[in-house]
Amino acid sequence: MVKRKAADVYPFLETYINKREHQMAEIMQMVERYEKKRMMEERAYQSMSPLRKMLSGKKPDHHIAVEYIHYVRKPMEQVKQIRSEIEQARTILNESQPHDLIKLSDDMDQEFN
Repeated sequence: MVKRKAADVYPFLETYINKREHQMAEIMQMVERYEKKRMMEERAYQSMSPLRKMLSGKKPDHHIAVEYIHYVRKPMEQVKQIRSEIEQARTILNESQPHDLIKLSDDMDQEFN
């Protein structure tokens, strides 16, 4: 962690927060699209006749579980991490004075440079 003057960091933090919020929104949209697609597939399967169900087959439950982990759980963990980063940046913005020295996390410091 590197200490920097708060006045130098404020503009960066505002753009950092906006960037992270945009990234979080994109992830949420991806998760929503996946869940909508899964619901449509499930409805289509349920509306089939028993003979068509037998012929078409359904994804095994373990495939569905792996897809869920890949398309929902891991992205939601990223969203949780991004929210904590945003909260940390907002705390710095709200609780520091322009002349204070601020410690930036390693991720923030890499983006700052």
